[in-house]
Amino acid sequence: MSLSQTLKTYLDSQGIPYQVIHHDPTPSANRSAEAAHIPGDKLVKAVVLEDNGQYILAALPATRRLKLGRLHHTLGEHVGLATEAEVERLFGDCAQGAVPALGSAYGLETLVDDSLNDQDEVYIEGGDHESLVCLSGSAFMGLLGPARHGNFSAHI
Repeated sequence: MSLSQTLKTYLDSQGIPYQVIHHDPTPSANRSAEAAHIPGDKLVKAVVLEDNGQYILAALPATRRLKLGRLHHTLGEHVGLATEAEVERLFGDCAQGAVPALGSAYGLETLVDDSLNDQDEVYIEGGDHESLVCLSGSAFMGLLGPARHGNFSAHI
């Protein structure tokens, strides 16, 4: 597999400079960071959430885990994790477990964990288990638009 066509089209249409980093196939975001020789706190993983048929993407570093209680507090409402079938339907051109942390490319709101606010560069999954996309931190935040931010993760 290669870079998600949806992600590639979106990045190219926005005129944002990015670099694709290829690595050996991996089963998780942390392993992808290791394989690509990048710090795990710079790799942004995506968690897809569902609220009454509406979907939201939470973006947080690979070195952290989502804390639903904190997220509920940030949002002021309760949300749940999307099912694998829902994620597959939303991200049909991505491998299972390789969702790019750029919801705007897929028409989804992205919630950003505060731990990402000061990153000079970030890496996101490319839609497969063999590539990452490197963006400047400011470009990543700019692509998200008026995203909501909050403290909803903890170190693994």
